[in-house]
Amino acid sequence: MPPYARRLMARKRRSFSPGFKQEAASLALDQGYSFAQACMSLGMGESALRRWLQQLAEEREGVTPKDKALTPEQRRIQELEARCKRLEQEKDILKKAPLS
Repeated sequence: MPPYARRLMARKRRSFSPGFKQEAASLALDQGYSFAQACMSLGMGESALRRWLQQLAEEREGVTPKDKALTPEQRRIQELEARCKRLEQEKDILKKAPLS
């Protein structure tokens, strides 16, 4: 096995909370950090931060993301949409239930 393959296999994928993602993206969007400075100060790669920047900008424009939302407002919208969907499903089940 080549040496680079062992390094890739040993690396574990890090996971970040929506709050951390929002703060990280905010460094570049709101606090005047350049994209490279934000990546370096957080010790992370560019691709993840680039996705978070794009997602945060879209959320601020009112676009609800398909994945977990970064902003509290969009997270609340996702919760309410999930609740509406569940209630619609329950209503459909009750419509189909025989009356006894």
